[in-house]
Amino acid sequence: MKTLGILLVFFLLVTSCFALEWKDLHNKADLIDLATAQEELAQNPNSIDHLYVLGLVYLNFYEIQNSKAVFEKVLELDPKSIEGRWGIAEILRREHKTDEAAGMLEKIIKENSSYSPALITLAYIRYIQKDFDGSIRLTGQVINQRRENVDEANFLRAHGLYAAAKGMIAHYGGPISKAINGAGVLKHLNIIQKLAPDSPVVNFGLGSYYMLVSVALGQNFDKAQGYLEKAIAADPLFANPYVRLAQIYKKKGDMKKYEELINKAFELDPGNELAIDINSGECFFICLE
Repeated sequence: MKTLGILLVFFLLVTSCFALEWKDLHNKADLIDLATAQEELAQNPNSIDHLYVLGLVYLNFYEIQNSKAVFEKVLELDPKSIEGRWGIAEILRREHKTDEAAGMLEKIIKENSSYSPALITLAYIRYIQKDFDGSIRLTGQVINQRRENVDEANFLRAHGLYAAAKGMIAHYGGPISKAINGAGVLKHLNIIQKLAPDSPVVNFGLGSYYMLVSVALGQNFDKAQGYLEKAIAADPLFANPYVRLAQIYKKKGDMKKYEELINKAFELDPGNELAIDINSGECFFICLE
């Protein structure tokens, strides 16, 4: 029994050595540039911490293939790495291979239900799959962890996605649903606006809100346009704000500007689900006509 106890303690210590401080690493990746991340890794090429940060920085710059190579290296060093497996799943999501990504993420969350990056990536997938209740459950898990236990970017994304899913439920619901869920949208956007007013996530969310909300709840195309332009200025590689801004120009009768913006969205992300939905006229994610 004593030997078994010693072995158990040893196992726990070894396991903890391979568990990354993912919250701190995510926050770090959002603050450093690519050259710094590459330089740090060059000094210690087999550091999983430095590899993870570089993979995250590549994701921030939408360099998908470079990021994939880095996360594959993480898995070479530690095949069981949750962080490495999440990185590959996030890349699959960005490549619009949602079913494959979802399967990986569900396994990761079973192993570690507090790993916010996996919860957020799966919440994006559930939103795209039109499972808005599922998206709310997942983002709610992140929000309930509280800000101090989640990296800043994923905390913002959690509130933004929660608001987006509530908005879709409000849109397709009856009068009571519109009132209750519609109020929840602005509540969550206001929370993150106070935390990070210049964030593209915040400005995209507010722009979409003021564009799609009913006149009774404050629809304002000029305000929406301002927020969406701020989102694009903050992150010119983020495709979704171009799609929503294109809709505003189409509503105003400027089809030349609509085509310019929608084409830019496809240039950045050829498989973008929002762009495909709006440009095809399917409009599940809400057109203005």
